[in-house]
Amino acid sequence: MNTGDELRAAVSARRDLGPDFEDAVVDSFLDKMGQEIDRRVDERLAAAPEAGKARASSGPSQGQRLALAIVSVSLGTVATMVLTILGDGRAYALVPIWIGILVINGIFNGSKSRG
Repeated sequence: MNTGDELRAAVSARRDLGPDFEDAVVDSFLDKMGQEIDRRVDERLAAAPEAGKARASSGPSQGQRLALAIVSVSLGTVATMVLTILGDGRAYALVPIWIGILVINGIFNGSKSRG
């Protein structure tokens, strides 16, 4: 099932189950998206050339920094879409989500080697 299908299924489940199960539906959807992104990143890392693996000990590579940026922005976008679609005053949760994304990316990219 692709991301669009997963999102439609989550919204449909939310409608069918009602607001009592809203948090569980959102958590389940975000968990599935996280697993799919992890699977894609693992596939790309496994396909990376051996030279990239040898450099990994000296700090994050350009590809790793790019992968983190793509994954974190993708998850943030999905979370934003889900919380916007669900409404009910849940937009307040977007602030800590995006601040967390900025902090994680800042820490990861701040640890890159300068040599």
